[in-house]
Amino acid sequence: MNRSDTVTTVLVANRGEIARRVFASCRRAGLGTVAVLSDADADSPHVTEADVAVHLPGTAPADTYLRGEAIIAAARTAGADAIHPGYGFLSENAEFARAVLDAGLTWIGPDPDSIARMGSKVEAKKIMADAGVPVLAELDPAAVTEADLPVLIKASAGGGGRGMRIVRDLAELSDQLAAARREAQSAFGDPTVFCERYLETGRHIEVQVLADRHGTVWAVGERECSIQRRHQKVVEEAPSPLVDATPGMRERLFEAARRAAHAIDYEGAGTVEFLATGQKGEFFFLEMNTRLQVEHPVTECTTGLDLVDLQLQIAAGGRLDPEPPQASGHSIEVRLYAEDPAQDWRPQSGTVHRLALPGRVAEFEVLTGPGLRLDAGVQDGSVVGVHYDPMLAKVIAYAPTRDRAARMLGTSLARAEVHGLRTNRDLLVNVLRHPGFLAGNTDTAFFDTHGLATLAAPLADAAAESLSALAAALADAAARRAAATVARGLPSGWRNLPSQPQVKRYDGDHGEHEVRYRLTRHGLVADGHPGVVLVAHGARRVVLAIDGVQRQFHVARYGDAVHVDSSLGPVRLRAIPRFVEPSAHVAAGSLLAPMPGSVIRIGAAVGDAVDAGQPVLWLEAMKMEHIVKAPTAGVLTELPVAVGTQVELGAVLAVVTPAESGEPSAPADIEE
Repeated sequence: MNRSDTVTTVLVANRGEIARRVFASCRRAGLGTVAVLSDADADSPHVTEADVAVHLPGTAPADTYLRGEAIIAAARTAGADAIHPGYGFLSENAEFARAVLDAGLTWIGPDPDSIARMGSKVEAKKIMADAGVPVLAELDPAAVTEADLPVLIKASAGGGGRGMRIVRDLAELSDQLAAARREAQSAFGDPTVFCERYLETGRHIEVQVLADRHGTVWAVGERECSIQRRHQKVVEEAPSPLVDATPGMRERLFEAARRAAHAIDYEGAGTVEFLATGQKGEFFFLEMNTRLQVEHPVTECTTGLDLVDLQLQIAAGGRLDPEPPQASGHSIEVRLYAEDPAQDWRPQSGTVHRLALPGRVAEFEVLTGPGLRLDAGVQDGSVVGVHYDPMLAKVIAYAPTRDRAARMLGTSLARAEVHGLRTNRDLLVNVLRHPGFLAGNTDTAFFDTHGLATLAAPLADAAAESLSALAAALADAAARRAAATVARGLPSGWRNLPSQPQVKRYDGDHGEHEVRYRLTRHGLVADGHPGVVLVAHGARRVVLAIDGVQRQFHVARYGDAVHVDSSLGPVRLRAIPRFVEPSAHVAAGSLLAPMPGSVIRIGAAVGDAVDAGQPVLWLEAMKMEHIVKAPTAGVLTELPVAVGTQVELGAVLAVVTPAESGEPSAPADIEE
């Protein structure tokens, strides 16, 4: 194989958090780094952290990070002698790996033939079955019958939930196949899909493997990634609670993973994924990811290994020790997404004003003792667009026990400053504190079992949100007083004699709050908050005593958005202006764009009668398809967009007029 064993400079053919993660190991190894960037990533942290960066013109993945020839040309231009693919994009593209080697560069990954053999999930299952690894039978989409339902449609060339659909009604199979093929083509450049039997409540268990070119294969440890949304992992941990509780299961899993690696002469870091039924340690092969995994930090924490550094060493011809180190302790990772779980996981776009965890937090480091680690793709001021996955960061805890790791991670997330976009932070904390999770009873139906509405509920209840609104109003008054040119020494609202209260209104997760208060010579008098004592207040910090207990409220303002962080839970508010611009109103019955994106399909025309829940149009954003449905039965009276139209958040997509009542429609339903 055409490969150089001397590596001095590594180009990472990826972006965001994974590029930063690989750069961190490269720096520790004394290697130079090269970033590639699309137009949308001009200000991304991964660009500024690299020694040099090469621009790939365009924004869409197909024009930038999926253009193998452009990435190889960038490596040559920048003087890189090796390419690390990261995960996603071209990381499991055998043709790209061959092209890298043909260009005389070192490919930091497995042999292209190994990638090709696992790249088709259909072919991979046959290879695994021949190697003695248990598999679920593949189903031909054209031959699926009612008896086979439910089935899972999967993209043959990729993972991460792209191109995956659950089908329970045979009448929906054709449309779902078409949607899965479009999504697979967009994400991986290959529309091939297949079906398999869908297990409603499986446990997702995977084994990290490392193999050198000298025949040594390590099964480093297993991870459990059962808590998922839209077939993407949300919470990952090592070791697996199920495997810990099932005698002999770990040994059988490790043996199956080693067989899988040997069957394709594997080299480098990879993951063999299994679906366990939870019954007597039964498991089936799902796929083999011939790359680094998003969740690799939990294995690093429990083993002390730097998996990226080992990738670099193996690519340079290094030998692994005969046996891997023993794992110890417990590590849990959560993925912080810019999305709204309560609105069917709707992705968000916009500015990340603040992302900070309390206390000492390691970044992209292998933890050597109990602590917290942050692997983030964004920093304060980063803009999250619609072209890529909305994951902001991974937050990882490591501790001697699972309970302590969960407690550390949940507390740190609850106290974190996460300002700007709406995220899944509250959901993550609720999961980490849920009795079912703490008992280790996790499976792929966790959200359905315990109720998404309950798990996605705000950490701060209505009373806490009301107190936070009071603190926000007091902080706002302090900020205005500090900026005033006259009467600067007097608090806003102070009067020598009783007068009208100060009034401020906010919208929050629990509804609208009208804050009415007066500052008198005897202290704070706030409607609805009898006995609350104002201890101190400034533009960013307010201290209130409630029933004799002092609480600090930290207030941050970004335009009309207000974030209040306290021990009662994080609160996000929107200041309601006293006067509303007439131009802010839209026509009754308008279906508004839930995010910026591109219209890829239209399902009705002006004048058509539509039923409640009927798809009106499809948007593509953040590598996923999103269906905009009619909220009620009526007539489509306006359709100002066409296929290919790029729309911004809040743009009017269509107007549905109810057929009978003539009343305005409810907001449009969105489905991913």
